[in-house]
Amino acid sequence: MRARSAVVYSVLRLLAFLVPFGILMLIPLFRELYWLAAIFAALIGLSLSLLFLRAPLDDIAAGLAERRERRRGARADEEFEDAAIDNEPGQPTNAQNRNAP
Repeated sequence: MRARSAVVYSVLRLLAFLVPFGILMLIPLFRELYWLAAIFAALIGLSLSLLFLRAPLDDIAAGLAERRERRRGARADEEFEDAAIDNEPGQPTNAQNRNAP
């Protein structure tokens, strides 16, 4: 995951909330009921992000999946090497190591 993609997505999500919240706060009713303006702004922001922020979200998800695969691949490689070393002919097995004086 590139940090730039995460920062861009986070800033755009904040703007998707703050801009509607600011516009709603211009209405006199919402000045008194600011919590209602926050709820409406959150719903509007969620809708906007689902519609328009799919590309930055996909970049972040792809980066996270790539990072997980690299970790999983490195771990599988280490396990394969350990298994190969344990099964080498002529090498004492773990049971033989435990019984050795």
